[in-house]
Amino acid sequence: MTTIPFAVQLYTLRNETEKDFEGTLRKIADLGFQGVEFAGFGGLSPEKVRALLDELGLKAASSHVPLEELRGNLTQVIENHKIIGSPYIVCPYIEDREPGDYEALIEDLKNIGAVCRDHGLTLCYHNHDFELTPLPDGAVPLEKIFQETGQEDVQAEFDIYWIQKAGGDPAAWIDRYQGRTPLIHLKDMTLDEEQFFAELGTGGVDLDTIFTLGEKNGVKWWVVEQDESRRTPMESLEISMSYVKNKFPSLLTN
Repeated sequence: MTTIPFAVQLYTLRNETEKDFEGTLRKIADLGFQGVEFAGFGGLSPEKVRALLDELGLKAASSHVPLEELRGNLTQVIENHKIIGSPYIVCPYIEDREPGDYEALIEDLKNIGAVCRDHGLTLCYHNHDFELTPLPDGAVPLEKIFQETGQEDVQAEFDIYWIQKAGGDPAAWIDRYQGRTPLIHLKDMTLDEEQFFAELGTGGVDLDTIFTLGEKNGVKWWVVEQDESRRTPMESLEISMSYVKNKFPSLLTN
């Protein structure tokens, strides 16, 4: 039985937040989610975001910040995340993927992570499928990132959909990096050849094993994200939250 709280990655609701950021967060709270993983603040100040979270009883689970912003504006990023109460800053995506790019990324992650740690925050790295494609020397980029950075400076936000999409075993990756996986992106995958994004409990990802590993591995937040949906994004989140409530009824009784 998990006691780990559930958050929404706001990229799922990117169109909705662009139109009505505050109203979208209210709907998230109404669905029963306990937190939010940000992908920008919708034009609001960090102070306004914090006030809105407090009003709605939501927590800032974490926040995705583009690598270029981490490289060029880290002091302000850290200050903003202290204000909203987000303990985790996540590097969400990389454009450049040649061997030399990964070497530069690793050095940046080490340096950025050390600064975050000095300010009481934790840097995490979020994967897609391409980090599991071996480099010419046979090294797997995702392995290389965590082998060559320290656990105290760079932790993982494993995206279980993208690991499975790449042919990997999400549970094995989570288990391998015990104590280094505070955030997990929960996603499901359709059973057809398209392997499209699916609402939780409707696809082929072994979520039961993932949940079992959560407590053992020190997961702090389950983060529900659906990159694309064949329904409206809010309808997809309603289905995923219904699955969560049925599976963990005592966790979401408020």
